[in-house]
Amino acid sequence: MTAYPPAPPPGQPGQPGPPGAGGGPPVCPRHPERVAYVRCQRCGRPACPECQRPAAVGVHCVDCVREEARAVRPRTTVLGARVGPDNRPVVTITIIAICVVLFVADYVSPTLRMRLIFAPVLGEVEPYRMITTAFLHAGIVHLLFNMYALWIVGPFLEQMLGRWRFIALYLLSAFGGSVAVIALAGDQVWNIPTVGASGAVFGLFAAIAVVLRRTGREARQILVVIAINVVIGFVIPGISWQAHLGGLLTGAALGALFAYLPKKERTRGAIAGVALVAAILIGITMAVYA
Repeated sequence: MTAYPPAPPPGQPGQPGPPGAGGGPPVCPRHPERVAYVRCQRCGRPACPECQRPAAVGVHCVDCVREEARAVRPRTTVLGARVGPDNRPVVTITIIAICVVLFVADYVSPTLRMRLIFAPVLGEVEPYRMITTAFLHAGIVHLLFNMYALWIVGPFLEQMLGRWRFIALYLLSAFGGSVAVIALAGDQVWNIPTVGASGAVFGLFAAIAVVLRRTGREARQILVVIAINVVIGFVIPGISWQAHLGGLLTGAALGALFAYLPKKERTRGAIAGVALVAAILIGITMAVYA
């Protein structure tokens, strides 16, 4: 229970005294300068209009409402993500906004792309490019396709996994796509840059397929979408199937980790698993460049 300062003694100019002391009216514990005749139905203390909260019967003071809220067990999804009053897909919207802003900025300052784009030859000296390239796109169609795919699967995964696990899934899938490029591309494309969120999106595709199966939902549609996009990557020239494959495998691994961890180990196990996947990807990168 929060302790409050005693009401000022009766007779002090401009300050009412406590009830029963010199006949002074009751005052609000939070605002001793305010007279409060309405009392909280739970603790019985006076509460001014600012500190009153409507209840089923009468009113409660703001402190009792907060204590009751803390005592209520938070709701969670099947995979352990907390369900709060604000379930907007903040992370998904932020990623889309970053991609759009960088796409527009690329026209204003073309040198920006050169500082963020990834090619295998650049990854050893500036490894941050292996992730930043996932926020760049080659054209408006490329951007719209990837952002549409992200918007289709992102909000669901963000709600089911929670924000920090969703961020880890997206970034590591993007990183996994770049790692696959340097591991599988070969010398003939060592100097060719790759851009786009496709590797990260393929990671989300794989993760949502695992999550749907784990929660007993139909996953056939997303599996068909994955199969079609994998085939497109091999048929249409100019598409980095290596990035798609790397993102797909990374997303599948993280999706299985998040979906099948025991309930008691969800937080610690997820942190350890994310660290392990990141270490494996870094190890592959170092081995290839070595």
